[in-house]
Amino acid sequence: MAMGRLGVEETLEALNAALGPGGPVWFKETRARHLRVRDFFAPRRALRARFGDGQVPERVVHAIACLQGPGVAPVLRCVPTPTGLALQLQRSAVFERVLGAVAAYAAPSAIAAPGRRVVLHCPALRGGPGALRLSQLRAVLVADHLARALRAHGVSVRQVPAVRDPHMSTFLQQLRVDWPVASERTANEALRSRAHAKLTSAGDSGALFPGALGSVRLKELVDECGHTASYDPNLDSCLVTEDLLSVLAELQEAVQHQLEEGSPGMAAAPDTGAEGYLVVHVVSCEEEFQQQKLDLLWRKLDDQAPLRQKHLVCGPVKVAGVPGTLTAPEYYELRHAQVCKASALKHGRDLAQAAPLIPQLLLALTDNISTKGTKSGTFVMYNCARLATLFEGYECSMEQGLYPTFPPVSSLDFSQLHDEGEWLLLFNSVLPFPDLLSHTAALACTAPGLHITARTEMVCKFLVQLSMDFSSYYNRVHILGEPRPHLFGQMFARLQLLRAVREVLHTGLAMLGLPPLSHI
Repeated sequence: MAMGRLGVEETLEALNAALGPGGPVWFKETRARHLRVRDFFAPRRALRARFGDGQVPERVVHAIACLQGPGVAPVLRCVPTPTGLALQLQRSAVFERVLGAVAAYAAPSAIAAPGRRVVLHCPALRGGPGALRLSQLRAVLVADHLARALRAHGVSVRQVPAVRDPHMSTFLQQLRVDWPVASERTANEALRSRAHAKLTSAGDSGALFPGALGSVRLKELVDECGHTASYDPNLDSCLVTEDLLSVLAELQEAVQHQLEEGSPGMAAAPDTGAEGYLVVHVVSCEEEFQQQKLDLLWRKLDDQAPLRQKHLVCGPVKVAGVPGTLTAPEYYELRHAQVCKASALKHGRDLAQAAPLIPQLLLALTDNISTKGTKSGTFVMYNCARLATLFEGYECSMEQGLYPTFPPVSSLDFSQLHDEGEWLLLFNSVLPFPDLLSHTAALACTAPGLHITARTEMVCKFLVQLSMDFSSYYNRVHILGEPRPHLFGQMFARLQLLRAVREVLHTGLAMLGLPPLSHI
């Protein structure tokens, strides 16, 4: 049997293939009550599409029970039930394979093809923080998280615009958003000349406000792109200004920079040229119309503009419990104050850690933030600190001679991990984590239409669920038991499991730009 990394997706693919031609039938269980008796399940209703009466031939069931292959988790049994096929894994073997190679499960399951390149554009970063709305803040965070996810998969990412406002730069540092800064604007003489030619041909005239060069018609280009492109049908013309040309010049420079330098240490992509890039505009719903204008204007003024431009539109953000409209800095200060107050009430001291932020998003700004709630970033960071405290406690006890040094992982007996919470942590968190990381960086580059979606929120949801499962287990099971030799085997097996949980948690936080919290 291959001894590489086990994978949920590889196992599901092999299970479905074992049933013969047809669509997917098997799914992975996630709920604790189902995991007590099975790990994967094929419902009878879905089996009828393959076998008519839903009765799976005995030879097929036997083949599934003996299933092996690269990445396929070892099977213990496959049992027909009145509701379908129930499959259970060899859990001790899975524990051993996974916990013996923890680093492999805290990284993406696959690296993107070398040479893949993305220009990531977030127009909300062109101003100062004082004017930043919460919907724009959402777009900024999504853009930052997407950039991190893409880079983790070997994608070359160029972020624009470079931030020029020093106050915005400081605010982004507070949010731990990693974005480039610059002090000068990009020259736009070539675009200005092309714009003047287009304005002249359009016969533009009339009074213009200072800084405006004229108007360019976009209707013909919208019609040329067709209905499948999903441009707003109300797009007719665009007022061209010096600021707009500067925006286009910076986008143009970002693409040219990638063409000239490529990705360090990577081979050039076979589809070289501007058309080989994907440009993703990450915008709030309020900015979408203006961004479509910019997209079309770029195509109009620059023959070398990338053909693949996608718009990732973030939905609106509504605030409950606060009158009026909050700006992004006001929201940050309010949340920071609430977290500090909650920490002071619990521990009598300050906690200078902000909760991680992540289609309408509802923010309930009530005054009841605490580490007891299970849906907040504060809860995730609290459990991150509990893990750190646990391992710190082991190290201190070891230095005092209460516990021996940690033995080689190969010598651990993982058959002693039989608590349902332990399997829940491994099967729902550690084992599927590489696949989850890969999904966060999956962009439908060649799909028709203007819009694209990203699944960066999956990391946030995953971290919350992981924290809930860990908290439940930690509250119920005493990890560092009495210093008796006959108890050390189970203690070290549990600590190795929680090492894996810690690595996964730290990697997930890093994808959000957050450092792990080391103390409660």
